Amino acid sequence: MDRFDNIPETALAWHRAGKGAALATVVETWGSAPRRVGSQLAISGKGEIAGSVSGGCVEGAVVVEALDAIEAGKPVLLEYGVSDGDAFAVGLACGGTIRVLVEPVGSVIPEVLLADLVAARAAREAVAYVTGPRGRRLEREGHDARFRMDRSGLMEDGETFVAIHNPPLRLIVVGAVHIAQALVPMARVAGFDPVVIDPRESFATEARFPGTRLLHDWPDEAVATIGLDARTALVLLTHDPKLDDPALIAALGAGVFYIGALGSTRTHAKRVARLEAAGFGGEEIARIHGPVGLDIGAAGPAEIAVSILAEMIGVLRRGA
Repeated sequence: MDRFDNIPETALAWHRAGKGAALATVVETWGSAPRRVGSQLAISGKGEIAGSVSGGCVEGAVVVEALDAIEAGKPVLLEYGVSDGDAFAVGLACGGTIRVLVEPVGSVIPEVLLADLVAARAAREAVAYVTGPRGRRLEREGHDARFRMDRSGLMEDGETFVAIHNPPLRLIVVGAVHIAQALVPMARVAGFDPVVIDPRESFATEARFPGTRLLHDWPDEAVATIGLDARTALVLLTHDPKLDDPALIAALGAGVFYIGALGSTRTHAKRVARLEAAGFGGEEIARIHGPVGLDIGAAGPAEIAVSILAEMIGVLRRGA
C-alpha cells in the first residue's frame, strides 16, 4: 500500500552506505496516469530500486536517467507518455502523461534534510517536503487541505512542488466481534493499519483476525500503548460500557480524526448521559459518530463494516 512505503528511508540508507542515491517523484500527471502525484521511486547508484512512479511502465527509463543524475549531481525533470497498451497492463482503461522529478541525494537533496524527513516519518509527524525556486525545505504548517487529502502537487506558481508525507492511517477497533472481522480486512485494503483490542482472548484470536495486531489489555491501557493522533480512527463495537467507555474517554481527549461507536439511538443516548456525567461538553461528545456508520440500510456485519469504512473516509477527506 502506498502509505506503508520506506522509500525515503531506503534512499538515505543507500546514500550513507556510499552507493549514491536519488529520489524520483511524480510531480504532475495528465490523463489516466498509473500512479498518483507524489509517488516515489528510490534509485541507488548501483541500479537498485524501491517503490514505483508508473507501475512498471517507465521505471527502466527513469533508472537510466537517475544514474546519470547521480553522477552529474544535478536534478532532472522527465516527461513520459504512457501508451494505452502499457496503461491497460497495469489496470487502467487508457494512457496518460507523467512528469517525474529526479533529485540526487547529497548534491541536490541535502543529507541532513532527508534525515529530518525520515525522522519525522518515524515519529508519525505530518510533514511536507517542498522544492522550488526558494530551495528545498520541510514544512509542517500551511498545507492543511493537502495533509487531509494526502494530496501532493504543484503550488499556484507552477514551479513549487509539495510532497506530502503523512503518517500511515491507523484503525483501532475495540471489540473483536463479527463486524470487526469484516471491517479489519476492508480497512487494510483501503490503506489503514488495523489494531484490534479485546481483553477477551477467546474473541481476539489469530484464527479470527489473521495477520492483525491483537491486544488483550483493557482498552484504556491498550490505546495508551498504541498512541492516539490525527491519523487514527477509533471504532467501538462491544456494546459494553466497561470496554467502550475507557477508550472513548481517551479518544475524546486526543486528536483522533474519527470516533465511531456501535449501538442504537437509545444506546447512544445512554452513552451521552454517561459522558456528560463524566464532565464532557456537547461539542466534545458531538465528535462521536453514533450510531456508527453511514445510514445505507446495512444488513449484516459486512454491510455494517462498509458503512463504517465509508463514514471514516468521508470524515478524513472532508473534515466533516
